[in-house]
Amino acid sequence: MKIYNVADPKFRRYGQVLQGYDFTGLLEAMKETPLPEDVVYEPSVEALEALPICKEFSSRGYGEMPIQIGYCNGNNHKLNALEYHRDSELNIAATDLILLLGRQEDVEEDYTYDTSKVEAFLLPRGVGVELFATTLHYAPCNADDGGFRDVVVLPKGTNYPLPGAHEAGGEDALLAATNKWLIGHEEGGLPEGSFLGLKGENLTI
Repeated sequence: MKIYNVADPKFRRYGQVLQGYDFTGLLEAMKETPLPEDVVYEPSVEALEALPICKEFSSRGYGEMPIQIGYCNGNNHKLNALEYHRDSELNIAATDLILLLGRQEDVEEDYTYDTSKVEAFLLPRGVGVELFATTLHYAPCNADDGGFRDVVVLPKGTNYPLPGAHEAGGEDALLAATNKWLIGHEEGGLPEGSFLGLKGENLTI
């Protein structure tokens, strides 16, 4: 599939490139985070949240809302699933990586989604983006053989285990964690009980 750069006008329907931030300390701290053969996600990392940029993300990026800074690192070449939140997500690339993105407006009434509508974007090292709340996304894919490191900024409390079962039907069936609605692919290796609504190819980069 064609891979666009986040600087391409096509990206504007999914998010915007962050301007005016100094990511130097954040990128340096990310060198100390693990880079496994699979994918690891940590929603909140004390060493990252202790950096001065954390306060800037909270004030400028989220209008003084409390936030968390974590990472998604590893090696991945497949789509596997798509998720969305009720808030924007910030991603800052500590290595080159590829984002596979879709639009919530293209989710069908039965919460299925055709993977042929997904588009791929290169997020170069040192560049940060805001993914709008209506943007479907999941773990990044490798841009090369060296794996990826991705800083993930979200409202505080996002992506933690749910306190109880959600069985209200409809969109509630997609709720996989706090503030995380997930549509999986049958080949995505997701936990039992995940909503498997992605139709079409499990896209590969």
